[in-house]
Amino acid sequence: MARHIASNAITLLIVVVFLFGGLILWGKNEYYAEGPLDGAICLQVERGSNMRAVSQDLEKQDAISNGLIFRIGVDYDEKADKLKAGSFLVPAAASMEDIADIVTRGGASTCGTEIVYRIGVTRQGVQVRELDPAQNRFVEIAAFNPVEDEVPPVFVEKRDAADTRYRISVAEGVTSWQVVDALSKIDLLEGQIEVPAEGALAPDSYEVRKGDTRASVITRMQEAQSILVAAAWESRSEDTPLKSPEELLILASIIEKETGVPEERRQVASVFENRLNRGMKLQTDPTVIYGVTKGQGVLGRGLRQSELRRETPWNTYVIFGLPPTPIANPGRASLEAAANPDQTEYIFFVADGTGGHAFAATLAEHNRNVVKWREIEKQRKEQNQ
Repeated sequence: MARHIASNAITLLIVVVFLFGGLILWGKNEYYAEGPLDGAICLQVERGSNMRAVSQDLEKQDAISNGLIFRIGVDYDEKADKLKAGSFLVPAAASMEDIADIVTRGGASTCGTEIVYRIGVTRQGVQVRELDPAQNRFVEIAAFNPVEDEVPPVFVEKRDAADTRYRISVAEGVTSWQVVDALSKIDLLEGQIEVPAEGALAPDSYEVRKGDTRASVITRMQEAQSILVAAAWESRSEDTPLKSPEELLILASIIEKETGVPEERRQVASVFENRLNRGMKLQTDPTVIYGVTKGQGVLGRGLRQSELRRETPWNTYVIFGLPPTPIANPGRASLEAAANPDQTEYIFFVADGTGGHAFAATLAEHNRNVVKWREIEKQRKEQNQ
């Protein structure tokens, strides 16, 4: 009798062990397997939250199949106390292991609200946008000019949210003074800065955090531009008339201000390098404008004949060769165009009425292009009367 009871107990123990082992194996497979999520979601983790609350939220959004298994897996991986607050993009079919890594790895939020401070050539702007996980693109929810417009309530609300990200976007062709002026008005940054050398800042998008110093942002821009200039100079054409990286930067800034058409940059570069090779004056309006404004804002009107004749270090209607400094901060494409222009015979160009330019190798051809442009200007003036 005792032997029979012992035998049954052993059998029951074996069954329990096998069941427990099977349960562990099933749970492990569930934790590492592809998840049930059909489309990406933006998971919000509040400050002071815990894995239980996160697992419940994930279950409600059908991102995981079992909250208990998620929490056990997180405990097993020793991540339970590493939860980070923020907004995190969880991709479709993410496993529980993937999600645990996403919410514990640290760093900035990867979705949710982003405030973008845009520094443009003619205006400054602030954009509030949110990432649409389903389409993996940002959707604008507010935009305003911080100088002219009333601040929308949603900006104030999102600006102070713990999981909001901040970005500064600098357009090609802005001056260093414009960058410093805009940075001084962004109240999440700290500290004072001097205007850096013209051309020394890389137009790009920079993620920042509350409490970052303005000096640190400028340093990042300078370091990025140094890398771009060095790379462009390293890849320069063998027959370039440019004698140094500094001259390359100056020419690139002129190209940046002369055309907004990407396909034209190397043609514009060829005009200026052809003129340099022939000892001709560059005769480009943006350099004259810089001599008037010193880069401190936009001229806002046409150039006067007296300004075209006035001698300044930047007036290329008066001086030969390049001006002494850049006239703006050029982007990568203009630097590359200056380093490797198209091979052309062009020495003239004028607006063609489409936003681009008509190029010419002879003065006679150029004069015909000018006549066409004057006619376009006349027609537009008549239409606007």
